[in-house]
Amino acid sequence: MANITATLELRDVSKSFGSVVALRNGRLTMMPGSIHALVGENGAGKSTLVKIIAGLYQRDSGSFEMEGRPVKFRSTADSKAAGVAVIYQEPTLFPDLSVTENVFMGRQPVGRFGRIDKASMRSEVADIIERLGVDIDPDRPTRGLSIADQQIIEIAKAISLDAKALIMDEPTAALSGVEVERLFAVARSLRDEGRALAFISHRFDEVFALCDTITVMRDGSYISTQPIGQTTEHDIVRLMVGRDVDELFPKVETTAGDVVLEVEGLRSPGVFDDITFQVRAGEIVGLAGLVGAGRSEVARAVFGVDGYTDGAVRLNGRPLPKNNPAAAMRAGIGFVPEDRRQQGLVIDAPIATNVTDAIRRGQLVKGAVVTQKREFAAAQRWAHELEVKCSALDAHAGTLSGGNQQKVVLAKWLAADPKLLIIDEPTRGIDVGTKSEVHRRMSELAAGGMAILMISSELPEVLGMADRVLVMHEGRVTAEIARADATPERVMFAATHNRQEVAA
Repeated sequence: MANITATLELRDVSKSFGSVVALRNGRLTMMPGSIHALVGENGAGKSTLVKIIAGLYQRDSGSFEMEGRPVKFRSTADSKAAGVAVIYQEPTLFPDLSVTENVFMGRQPVGRFGRIDKASMRSEVADIIERLGVDIDPDRPTRGLSIADQQIIEIAKAISLDAKALIMDEPTAALSGVEVERLFAVARSLRDEGRALAFISHRFDEVFALCDTITVMRDGSYISTQPIGQTTEHDIVRLMVGRDVDELFPKVETTAGDVVLEVEGLRSPGVFDDITFQVRAGEIVGLAGLVGAGRSEVARAVFGVDGYTDGAVRLNGRPLPKNNPAAAMRAGIGFVPEDRRQQGLVIDAPIATNVTDAIRRGQLVKGAVVTQKREFAAAQRWAHELEVKCSALDAHAGTLSGGNQQKVVLAKWLAADPKLLIIDEPTRGIDVGTKSEVHRRMSELAAGGMAILMISSELPEVLGMADRVLVMHEGRVTAEIARADATPERVMFAATHNRQEVAA
């Protein structure tokens, strides 16, 4: 292995933007026939390093080599020409063009009479798709394709360009379990062809399942590189945050109080059926299950975003009307949705406006006008309370990292002092340090008497934070498990079986 030349290698690379140092001594070595994990909290410098590799940024210092030769990319075209491909979480394809046209965009082969050789284009794309072991029609428009299929098209484009180094930046954040497995199969096939891959993710189970080597970054600096088989999740977390995180799930044990939320016989044909449960004050109830089980749909129905045909929802004994989020908010329900960017935030609005969105009409109105002074005062309190890291409160929410966007959505609802907080995928797409902060805050809220309904696809999070676990399968609750009895095996069995089988 010592005699093999690295496909891509960066050493002691730095990058500053004015007085802000984004990268101090970035390092990454990608070897042929290997998958290399790059991990670190938000702000660790991973994105800056990737943008230097992609040619979006130019390094200030340090060395950058491809197959042993020094390079300096001044554009993304330079990076692609050298054999680098970056596969982002949300690909940017031309929706009205076919799969084949997207793969060959900007470099269509021309035949004898100066016409685009569509036959050879399609033949090559069909061959690549077959090699990848996926089923995508080369002739279909990309509009309407899943994120997973769009990523496969980007990978096909990289193979068509004979990319030697492929970097996957949070590729699984929006994928189902089946789609993740398919992507991993494709990644392994690329590795077996001798290509070098880098995989950036906050999901440690995926990192340890897929990768051969792992590099940790923290605060813009390189920390360590080691074989994946010689380290543990605990070791990686400690290196990422600069301290021991013995308790990723800092759960405060509490005694449940009075019933706050009652859901009885809720039904929406084809979506969920006979949903009945309670959430008490001071209690975190986890709603678990596989993707498509109906968990988020139940939460949206309770809050009034989605409707239902039968059943009832009561808060503190009082019925809540259907399809009326405003009534749910007035009654004391807060709702942190799964898709924070699309449903929880106004990305182009200031952070202060987002934080105070749920209390503007009540607490901030003075003479029928919301004053900026009141808005900023309220926003400052909650931004400080949840340690939102931002340049200024009048900066747009879209400028924040994923973890800080999650904190802003949480701050919005905590400012309204809800009796019940529904939080869907509380830590999806955020780094391990911020996860611990969100978990700590949830535990403190429950200890203070708030009722919390938590939907999560991460089994360790469910087991670590929930006082009771409700498991759903195909739109029905198949099990209710106390914290002391909840094990990965019991939850997964209930998530994949119907109620009768679980009872048996």
